[in-house]
Amino acid sequence: MGRTPLIDRRDFLKAAGAGFAAAMAPTAWAAALEANAVFATAYVRHGGGYGAAVLSEEGKLLYAVDLPNRGHDVTFDPVSRRAVVFPRKPGTVAVAFDHARRERPATFACPSGRHFYGHGVFSPDGALLYATENDFDNAAGMVGVYDAGGGFRRIGEFSTHGVGPHELLLAGDGRTLAIANGGIETHPDFGKAKLNLSTMRPSYVLIDRLSGDLIEKHELPPELHKLSIRHMDVDRAGAVWFSCQYEGATTDRPPLVGRAARGSELELLDMPEKVLNRLRNYIGAMAANREAGTMAVSSPAGNSYVVFDTASGGVVSATDLAEVCGIAPDRAGFMATSGAGAITRPGAASVSAPGYVWDNHLLRIGGPA
Repeated sequence: MGRTPLIDRRDFLKAAGAGFAAAMAPTAWAAALEANAVFATAYVRHGGGYGAAVLSEEGKLLYAVDLPNRGHDVTFDPVSRRAVVFPRKPGTVAVAFDHARRERPATFACPSGRHFYGHGVFSPDGALLYATENDFDNAAGMVGVYDAGGGFRRIGEFSTHGVGPHELLLAGDGRTLAIANGGIETHPDFGKAKLNLSTMRPSYVLIDRLSGDLIEKHELPPELHKLSIRHMDVDRAGAVWFSCQYEGATTDRPPLVGRAARGSELELLDMPEKVLNRLRNYIGAMAANREAGTMAVSSPAGNSYVVFDTASGGVVSATDLAEVCGIAPDRAGFMATSGAGAITRPGAASVSAPGYVWDNHLLRIGGPA
């Protein structure tokens, strides 16, 4: 086997500690932004500290910003070209940054009695940011509404009509939010304890983002009430795919991936047992490659990621990668990152950043197709 190339450690350490500075010389950095696909992810440094990074398709660090706490997912506004990285629960502070360095990073917080759930999405015009939150004293899922043009001042909220909301997506009409209510009750006073496993009721809901009105709500069958709906993406036909983590017996093998169509009940894919065995009842991230007509799910618990054909729902491939979680479309396949510091992409050698843990999600935020 060939030697695995390494990210330049001096560049990486310099950027990770500098926050508002690119690791590359300005001309090379600007050229890389134009010529490469660009990806954003949060990370943890083994030596201490948290950050978010923007990476080129080759795994080169283009930008890094320090975070006050551990990050989870990144959302991007193509209008302002700003990104927001949300903390994992029960974090209360998010960071907005501009990897083109036109603006300095800024922090904003959710109010007392709330914490973020790690995900958010911008309105089509970039004016508003919607974030999943926990009203933990009332065990109620909420969507916080933030004025993106006004320093991310919080200007409202509405119910998700469920417990433990995780990822949310904006539908193609620009007005409807699709929200995955994981169904798991937590409270900061009890750490990571899951307080309602015997009674949890995960759901998929559609909500009017302007009025906050509930449009549709769908729950899984009672025998699958411990199947927590967590992550979603939209395929090239406009169908919403969702993925789950299972809170029941480890020997069970429930379906972990499904599709949702407006006006219809949720459809769970009939997955081969050998694939379910690889996923270990836990999917940590999901991403569509709409050009290729595929959908990928990753399992850090199972050290693998699986790719589906979105037209047939069949499995295309299953790939082993230790502690894989971050996944994003890249050319005809997917770029993947892992908690072991690996960065892989189609048709290229793996890149490694030892000493760094790439966090749960990877988002493509620009560059050529």
